[in-house]
Amino acid sequence: MGEVGNGVEEGMKAGNKKVLLKNYVSGYVEESDMEIVTNDTVYLKLPQGYSNALLLKNLYLSCDPYMRNLMSKLDEPGYIDALLPGSVIRGFGVSRVLDSGHSDFKAGDYVWGVTGWEEYTLITDTQSLFKIPIFTADVPLSYYTGLLGMPGFTAYVGFYEVCSPKKGEYVFISAASGAVGQLVGQFAKLMGCYVVGTAGSDEKVELLKTKFGFDDAFNYKMEEDLGVALKRCFPEGIDIYFENVGGAMLDAVLKNMRDNGRISVCGMISQYNLEKPEGIYNLMNLITKRIMMKGFVVMDYVHLYPKFMEMVIKYIKGGEITYLEDKAEGIENAPAALVGLFRGRNVGKQLVVVAHE
Repeated sequence: MGEVGNGVEEGMKAGNKKVLLKNYVSGYVEESDMEIVTNDTVYLKLPQGYSNALLLKNLYLSCDPYMRNLMSKLDEPGYIDALLPGSVIRGFGVSRVLDSGHSDFKAGDYVWGVTGWEEYTLITDTQSLFKIPIFTADVPLSYYTGLLGMPGFTAYVGFYEVCSPKKGEYVFISAASGAVGQLVGQFAKLMGCYVVGTAGSDEKVELLKTKFGFDDAFNYKMEEDLGVALKRCFPEGIDIYFENVGGAMLDAVLKNMRDNGRISVCGMISQYNLEKPEGIYNLMNLITKRIMMKGFVVMDYVHLYPKFMEMVIKYIKGGEITYLEDKAEGIENAPAALVGLFRGRNVGKQLVVVAHE
């Protein structure tokens, strides 16, 4: 991404509201850690000399847990470049191409991928952008922030590729009502697995059981002992654990895994805002129960995206997948939406509507 500069005709300008990281974040992210800038303008044509670049109009922005890690000052580089104070926040989104200097894209194309938290973004590296195919025209564009985008693909990779599930297995999912968890549970049910999820409110627990078809679910905030809750739901143990939270939940799951179980480590949202992460004490179970525990970065599997799309489009058109979105209207509400993600306020996939198409 780059700055949109001069070199185009005067008069082709628009206001460009954007969200900046104000300061490095320590502890829980707050709205005050971000800043809305409203006095910026952009030219609506590519600047001269920007061959292979794209000018995007952003339509939907995705709020995702991994973004919290990018807001801290890191001692060593991560798999995604961290944000710098004063810079535009980056994340996944859905956009329309306004102008293109790249042979693979043309004005009017819709794309999803990494973009800026602003109304218009100049993209100089298109490797993290995916063209939205015409054959999904009857699917809401916003689904590419979730079901058909990074979260949906994450659910696919973490469940099918990492865990190698089999019909009849016992599957447990933490943060199960979120963007990824709600899909993992439905994928598992479609395979014929027994599925239990956990969430942080009774409302979300009810959604898991009535809307997403989970066999059982519990509110972890209402349980005195997570191990007892897991034993109640899985008297014979857990074959597959899709890990989204870390901490005490992971520790309890390790004691309740079956022999040769698999743990897919997608995220650890309970740890992202802690200055000192919680320790895990039951790792010996990995040895005694021959458990495979594997972390993954979804973009390492990008070659499988067409295979994922083929499967999930069939499920959508057959009415076999339900997807719930939580939309915040206006880019000025993006900071509150992101903060709410870590407070459990969202119900379903949290996204921000920047512009309606």
